[in-house]
Amino acid sequence: MTRIIADISVSLDGFVTGPDPGPDNGLGAGGEALHTWAFSDDPDDRRVLREGTARSGAVVLGRRLFDVVDGPNGWDDTSGYGAGEVGRPAFVVVTSSLPDSVRTTDLDWTFVTTGLPDAVTVARERAEAAASDSGKDLDVVLMGGGATIGSALEAGLVDALTLHLAPVVLGAGTPLFTGGAPRTLVQRGVVSTSTATHLTYDIPR
Repeated sequence: MTRIIADISVSLDGFVTGPDPGPDNGLGAGGEALHTWAFSDDPDDRRVLREGTARSGAVVLGRRLFDVVDGPNGWDDTSGYGAGEVGRPAFVVVTSSLPDSVRTTDLDWTFVTTGLPDAVTVARERAEAAASDSGKDLDVVLMGGGATIGSALEAGLVDALTLHLAPVVLGAGTPLFTGGAPRTLVQRGVVSTSTATHLTYDIPR
């Protein structure tokens, strides 16, 4: 069964970027520390990255994050989604308007202009097709940004939440949680390394 999994790195004080993020500095001031774990040689960090990307049948991201990863200082062969770990999944971008051009044309981009629920539906269809072709169980991964994941959580679109809690306090930036109704999650896993605490939760419907 295809699940919808939100997966994001976050600081101890709840931020998914540092202050002043922008197209040329997508993680903001000091935000690079959030993703130290993804480039670590620690075997547990490598396993978490490998397993997370291997399950990705399709990936959903917001337009601001797309503009960063497709920008001149964005993804390349060494820093793209799961670079060096798995094949490349389909990417579904939630946006109000189509981009004028796409730099990373070697990736499979789909742009959905009718809202996040429709983007998740498209991503689920792509993931299920990929699962059928590969014979593997594959999921939809919501990779961000923070506003996209926050909106998906509030809309009840997410089955599981994976947080990579970095040992850094940023003081400001883009918060992951900005309010909403209280909820209790079900903790399913904890992996601790020197660069992050990887936390997995189920989200009761």
